[in-house]
Amino acid sequence: MKRYLSLIFAALLFLAATPWAHANEFSDLRTKLSAARESLVTMLTNKDKRGAEQQKIVKDTADAVSAHLAKLKAPAGKEAQFKALVDNWTAFKKTRETDLVPAILAGKDDEARKIAGGIQKERITKCQEMVGELGG
Repeated sequence: MKRYLSLIFAALLFLAATPWAHANEFSDLRTKLSAARESLVTMLTNKDKRGAEQQKIVKDTADAVSAHLAKLKAPAGKEAQFKALVDNWTAFKKTRETDLVPAILAGKDDEARKIAGGIQKERITKCQEMVGELGG
């Protein structure tokens, strides 16, 4: 009987901790999203920060978001919000790699600022909103 009660207690603890664990994982994701955005803003606004070192930081911070997202699962009942988050991040990262970073590196600052302040700003804002809805 004690063993049975211990198992029930352990299960209840697990269930109670699950929402907190989700919140913590999404809070970590929010931090990674902010770092990815900040590394790119640094590259865009500081011409002396466009070398190989900053390019690596930009790539690594984006990859960290993608890796973290790949490990997450949608909280129960929030599958649509999670899919929206993943879709927005995927579009953000693709535009970042194919349009924004190349424009920055080519010295096309006006074009880069237009992309960064337009669709990319919308996408990263949407990602942050979705993270908030999912528990972060």
